[in-house]
Amino acid sequence: YVRFHLISPLIQQSAENLVLFDTFVNILSHNLGEPAYEADVAQLEYKLVAGEHGLVIRVKGFNHKLPLLFQLIIDYLSDFSFTPAVFEMITEQLKKTYFNILIKPETLAKDVRLLILEHGRWSMIDKYQALMNGLSIESLSSFVKAFKSQLFVEGLVQGNFTS
Repeated sequence: YVRFHLISPLIQQSAENLVLFDTFVNILSHNLGEPAYEADVAQLEYKLVAGEHGLVIRVKGFNHKLPLLFQLIIDYLSDFSFTPAVFEMITEQLKKTYFNILIKPETLAKDVRLLILEHGRWSMIDKYQALMNGLSIESLSSFVKAFKSQLFVEGLVQGNFTS
């Protein structure tokens, strides 16, 4: 079991940065779909989660091939690229996801409660408005470059691993 949390202060600076981060993580997951398929067949599991303060990479499975899967994820992260068509597809999916969150009273109430309790939190409405105002490919590219330049990493490795 390998878990790394890539933390960046850049994410919480604005609602637009949060939306750009969600877009980045979704495109990264989309890009990994085909190359990581063989790992999935070999019973290796991975998950990319857009956390509040950074990207969480979770990988688990048999230890002799786990580093290869983790390296694949890191390679795609470091050489991040996307096409305009993928960018459009992911932003449209995010619009639907955010809207579905906003129309459910229980999730909206939870969002409002957390907005009151947590300092510096952006509401789902702020994120939805930032997305509806439009994101550019250039803004995503510059965000990803800044994100990768301001990373702090926390990691946990459990299981039958050598140092």
